[in-house]
Amino acid sequence: MRHLLSAFTMSDMNGDHGHSKEEIANRLAGKKSTGRLRDAVYGGIDGAVTTFAIAAGVEGAGFSSAVIIILGLANVLADGFSMAAANYLGTKADRDGMRRLYEVEKRHIHQFPEGEREELRQIFQEFGLSGEVLEGAVRSVSAKPEKWISLMLTSEYGLAPVEPNPIAAAVTTFLAFMLAGIVPLLPFILSLPDPFLISTVATGIVFFVIGASKSVWSLATWWVSGLETLFIGSCAAALAYLVGSLFRI
Repeated sequence: MRHLLSAFTMSDMNGDHGHSKEEIANRLAGKKSTGRLRDAVYGGIDGAVTTFAIAAGVEGAGFSSAVIIILGLANVLADGFSMAAANYLGTKADRDGMRRLYEVEKRHIHQFPEGEREELRQIFQEFGLSGEVLEGAVRSVSAKPEKWISLMLTSEYGLAPVEPNPIAAAVTTFLAFMLAGIVPLLPFILSLPDPFLISTVATGIVFFVIGASKSVWSLATWWVSGLETLFIGSCAAALAYLVGSLFRI
C-alpha cells in the first residue's frame, strides 16, 4: 500500500494547501488529474477478500495447501485482470460520456448562443451574482468557449472538471489487487507452520490497513475506517469458510 499511497503528497492527503498568491497560482496552473484512491481501495479490498475467500473455502473443505496455491494464484491473475478490464471499460465509458456532452455543449453554444448565455446567467445567479456584476461575468466567461463549456459541464451535468484516465484506473486496480491478493497465499507458498492461521491474521491486517489508509481522505477516524473494512472482509471470509466446510471431505 505504501507504493500506492506515495503518489499522493501530504497536502493532497489532508486537504491542506498554501494560500499565498504564488501558491494559489501554481496550484491552479498545475496539471489536474483524478485521484487513484477509489481504484486502489477497490482493487485492494477485492484482491484480499476474494483470494482469502478461496483459501478459506478450500481450507474449510479440507483440501491440501497445493490446491489453495493453485486456485489462489489463478484468482490473483485472472480476477485481477478481469477487475482491471472492467474498471477500464467503466472509466472509459464515463470519459466517452463526458466527451459526448462536451460536443453537445459546443454545438449548442454555436447554434443557440443566446439560450446558452441565459443558462450561464442563471448559473451565476445561483452563486448570488446580480446586476452589472452578473452581466460582466456572463460576458467574460462566454468570451472563452473552453471555459464556458467546462463550466456548463460541471454546473449543468454535475461532471467532474477533469477527464478520468481509463488506463491509469485499470493499472491501479490491477496492482492493488495483486499486492493485496498475494498476501493470503504467502504462508502457503512459503510452507510456513499453521499457514491458514497466519494467512487469516495477515489478511486481517491488510483489511485494516486499507481501511485505515482510506480514512486519510475521509472524515472517519483511522481506526473506525480500519475496523469497518476488517469487518466487511471478515464476513466474506467467514461465509466462504462456512460454504467450504459444508463440502468437507
